[in-house]
Amino acid sequence: MYRQLENYFKARTEIDDKTLSYISSYFKFKKTKRNEFLLKEGEICKHYYFVNKGCIRLFNVNKEGEEGTRYFHFENAFGTALSSLINQKTAFEFMQTIEPSELLIINRDDYFHLVETVPQFAFVYRQILELAFIKSQERIYCFQGLEAIEKVRWVLTNQTKWLTRLSNKMVASYLGLTPQTLSRLKSKI
Repeated sequence: MYRQLENYFKARTEIDDKTLSYISSYFKFKKTKRNEFLLKEGEICKHYYFVNKGCIRLFNVNKEGEEGTRYFHFENAFGTALSSLINQKTAFEFMQTIEPSELLIINRDDYFHLVETVPQFAFVYRQILELAFIKSQERIYCFQGLEAIEKVRWVLTNQTKWLTRLSNKMVASYLGLTPQTLSRLKSKI
């Protein structure tokens, strides 16, 4: 149950088995159903999730009822509504498992206790924050200047599993396109 989490840390930092066991002891296992909400807009995020199996989607819904996906977290990744978790203010997005998932959950207090007391955990946390910042910047600056067809090519090149595991509606909501436009553009490539 904790092997993937332990391998995640081993791949990113030098860490002994005793420290890995200590870190793992703070995580609880949770199975979710398809489309199960982990967080709803307006709630305060209290947990960080590690995905053993499945996928977590972070998204919001605008005034017109249209979904905009911010990110997908697949196997061997951490995911949460980071702003709400850090600031303890209401979330402006939803977190949902989009397929049956197996997650390891740690509550906020325990998570930040590990950040403060386990140097390897703090190091990995910094890596997570840095990667989140980089991905956010790439998306903002890359997607602002891309034509719709270039966005689809980007998915085909950089996120191929999205096209096999996610619905057109979800991928389109990440790209800022309609599902119909995405389908039309995929057929042209």
